[in-house]
Amino acid sequence: MSAEKFNLFSFSGKMKTLHLSWMAFFITFVVWFNAAPLLSVIADTLGLTTSQIKTLLILNVALTIPARIIIGMVTDKYGPRLTYSVLMGVCSIPCFMFAVADTFEQLALARFLIGFIGAGFVIGIRIVSEWFPAKELGTAEGIYGGWGNFGSAAAAFTLPAIAIFFGGEDGWRYAIGLTGLMSLVFAFVYYFNVTDTPKGSTYFKPKKAGGLEVTSKGDFALLIFMKIPMYATLALLAWKLSPAGVSMLDEQTTNIIYAALVGVFFVDLYQTYQVNKDIFVKEVPEFERYPFKQVAVLNVLYFTTFGSELAVVSMLPLFFAETFGLGMAQAGMVASSYAFMNLMSRPGGGWLSDKFGRKNTLLILTAGLAVGYFAVGQIDGTWSLPVAIVVVMACSFFVQGGEGAVFAAVPLIKRRLTGQIAGMTGAYGNVGAVFFLTVYSMVPTSTFFYVIAVSAVLGFITLFFMAEPKGHMTEVNEKGEVTLISVN
Repeated sequence: MSAEKFNLFSFSGKMKTLHLSWMAFFITFVVWFNAAPLLSVIADTLGLTTSQIKTLLILNVALTIPARIIIGMVTDKYGPRLTYSVLMGVCSIPCFMFAVADTFEQLALARFLIGFIGAGFVIGIRIVSEWFPAKELGTAEGIYGGWGNFGSAAAAFTLPAIAIFFGGEDGWRYAIGLTGLMSLVFAFVYYFNVTDTPKGSTYFKPKKAGGLEVTSKGDFALLIFMKIPMYATLALLAWKLSPAGVSMLDEQTTNIIYAALVGVFFVDLYQTYQVNKDIFVKEVPEFERYPFKQVAVLNVLYFTTFGSELAVVSMLPLFFAETFGLGMAQAGMVASSYAFMNLMSRPGGGWLSDKFGRKNTLLILTAGLAVGYFAVGQIDGTWSLPVAIVVVMACSFFVQGGEGAVFAAVPLIKRRLTGQIAGMTGAYGNVGAVFFLTVYSMVPTSTFFYVIAVSAVLGFITLFFMAEPKGHMTEVNEKGEVTLISVN
């Protein structure tokens, strides 16, 4: 760990790694959400229907769930520097494909593949944890997450203007293509300017590849149980694309996808067993163990926090437009107040965790989140618009502060598995988004907000099973030497 001071305006050592990492994450989010602000123009140019536009939005998040799991494994094995660089370089290709697409099918394929770049977030969690001590880790991870996350808002503000600057009916193509070029160029910038660890530090890798290691039989059962919602969500996405939903897929294709998901689930179970079969023969030494229940609790909390953020950002402009009779441009600006809070609230949640403890901070922020969404569910046309905006922004602080607090705890569980743990927790955010958006499509808007509030209450209850990180976590290098890493 680097002993230099935490100076946000420095661009050397650990601070250089932090700044370049949030910039990489920022660019991945610009690419991931580059179509959203341009959809109406793209629809006009290529004659897309409303259901086709909705399909593109669903496809945008579909691949991110398995991608975060896969990228977590790759990061732990090959290191964040190489993984981030390759991801940004490779994902520029579907971005260029989308920019030159002429049919809905080409757009759909490119959008589906672009979803892989949404996994970039996981990589930075590992590299930041390598460079910062535990007492600064929440703040550093919060800055990484909050400032990088702002890429989606930046795309919404800048890409329409860039499209207008280029002009003509192909302006959107240049705007989208430019984001791909940014990603490609920054892949090289990142590769040649960061290292996986500070000089002299060991980069601990998983002992076995192909699945998340656990350290007891009970934890193995809990891990299998926590995998089920991820597969169920992918099945739900297939259902939304089937004749029962937007009819992009025919019934036969949908059934093939269901069968494939069942098959992959059993392969995943077998792989997970192969990685962990030793725990059924002999006990893992006490000093090598870690409690998987910590991961399960953080998964549930990220389901509610980031899951609700992704869902609410998608529907908030329409909510303000319908409730207060605003034009879409006004509604978009008002709704952006929710995303704007990311710049301060996610680092704020991490900072509070560093100061007051991981568990206490999560308890307070999760309780605030439940109350916040219950209050937002009360908003109707009788409210004054400024009061409604203040309530939404207050709720947003607890949501994004909670995200910061979750990822202040993730890197303190087991260092060599940080990428995989971050991948699973991050994937649960997407699971939450798909779940909440499905609820939104089926119930009144106020009920949608109440459902999120109830999920926050359940998250609050699970926190009583979480232990505050204390003392040290233990890692053993390839020579068998034991290293103690402080988590206080």
